[in-house]
Amino acid sequence: MDEIKIYGSNKTVNKIKNLKKTTFLCVMGTTETSKIPGISAAGASPEDTKYTPSADAELITIGKVKCAKDIPQAPFKSLKLPTPALISKVCLKLRNIPTKIIDVGFEIKPEIETITINEKPTENIQTGHAVENAEEIFEKAKKLNFQDNDYLIIGESVPGGTTTALGVLKALGYNADYKISGSSPENPHELKINTVNEGLKNAGIYNKQLKQPMDAIKAVGDAMIPTIAGLIISHKEKPIILAGGTQMTAVCALLKKLEPTFDFNNIIIATTSYVAGEESSDLIDIAKQIDENITVCSANPEFEKTNNEALNYYPKGYVKEGVGAGGLLFDSLIHNEDIEEIRNMVVEEVLKN
Repeated sequence: MDEIKIYGSNKTVNKIKNLKKTTFLCVMGTTETSKIPGISAAGASPEDTKYTPSADAELITIGKVKCAKDIPQAPFKSLKLPTPALISKVCLKLRNIPTKIIDVGFEIKPEIETITINEKPTENIQTGHAVENAEEIFEKAKKLNFQDNDYLIIGESVPGGTTTALGVLKALGYNADYKISGSSPENPHELKINTVNEGLKNAGIYNKQLKQPMDAIKAVGDAMIPTIAGLIISHKEKPIILAGGTQMTAVCALLKKLEPTFDFNNIIIATTSYVAGEESSDLIDIAKQIDENITVCSANPEFEKTNNEALNYYPKGYVKEGVGAGGLLFDSLIHNEDIEEIRNMVVEEVLKN
């Protein structure tokens, strides 16, 4: 299957191929970090990023946006590039997968049912005080029960999330500078690194070894990271697809520091080929720094084969991933859904929206 690549063991992939019952858990919230000009492409403007997770949540659950005037768009001049939530929506429909939205701090509340773990949006990490109640969030997430599934798919939608992921990775001692992905061809690495370093200095932990791993979240992380870590801890006997890119390495890094003997053999990070193959980042290297047993998988939607101008920009380095798109596409393909049918359905969604 040319659309899929596996970096690591295919043991868990083969196991999931034969499993049927799953639920898509999408952990979503906003960050003040995303409002820093140039740091996030998850909205037509920095201020618009406050609508993006809520609109994405509505799109993949009720099929339309109610909290905003339009679906989330990327901020590239006159380009109207659609949210990757449309890919997620198609894959969820094809596979008939139920979806649960986990609220970790929406600034604009979506008009749908959610599971609330945290009410307050994540603060600007430049302050060094991003998430005050990180331990509480982690413990609440551990209590969520989705044990009636054969396996889980966990995604996220957090504007500014690659920057907070960089912050957590650096705070926990990993080499992640210039390795975090971005949603534009010109990945703003320097801006992200400077933002993180300012936060680490203001938190008093710049170039210092942390006493407690959760201090990384408190200083320069976001509420999604301890939430997904908690979900993994309480469901670690099941295979789990972490549907996302370098943000999911921050989750794995936190897990590794909390439980040094944690067995990552049941964990797959699944993303789009646009993230896994991105020249200006290195998802595979970060994963291997954390644990050799983390398998990274990628799925290629091959949007260059469509006649849709907006989707043609994805292979050129725009948008790339989000809202679990890569992981849900990967799950669809290993369960024998047809890639051409998926592409055609995504084009239909783009034209509708």
